[in-house]
Amino acid sequence: MKREKSCGAVIFRQEDGGRYYLVLKSTQGHWTLCKGHVEGDETERETAIREIREETGLAVGFVDGFREVVTYSPKPGVTKDVVFFLAQAGGGEVACQPEEVAEARFLPPAGALELLTHASDRDILQKAHAFLEGR
Repeated sequence: MKREKSCGAVIFRQEDGGRYYLVLKSTQGHWTLCKGHVEGDETERETAIREIREETGLAVGFVDGFREVVTYSPKPGVTKDVVFFLAQAGGGEVACQPEEVAEARFLPPAGALELLTHASDRDILQKAHAFLEGR
């Protein structure tokens, strides 16, 4: 069984007393969270930082204490782990990586959940939101 690993984050902004989560529309047409494959000897957080910067142009700060893993099989004979952190976006506009990201939106929780294509992404976003609400 071949193993793959990706890392990313649930990215949010605090604006006007509300919390908004970043969802990305891939060039393949599905709505997802920001993530990508580990390269070389990168740590999980290094991978997440690089992928966020490449896909969105954003600088982020991680929220300590949140780390969730989704494991699935993207194709026969392959098991993939996707590690998600929680990160607050700094200032600045999103700059989509045109090869991978067709559109990016910061949305309130209900709007972000509605757009996300995969149940596993919705689950991760709900866990991240509950984590922040409980702090």
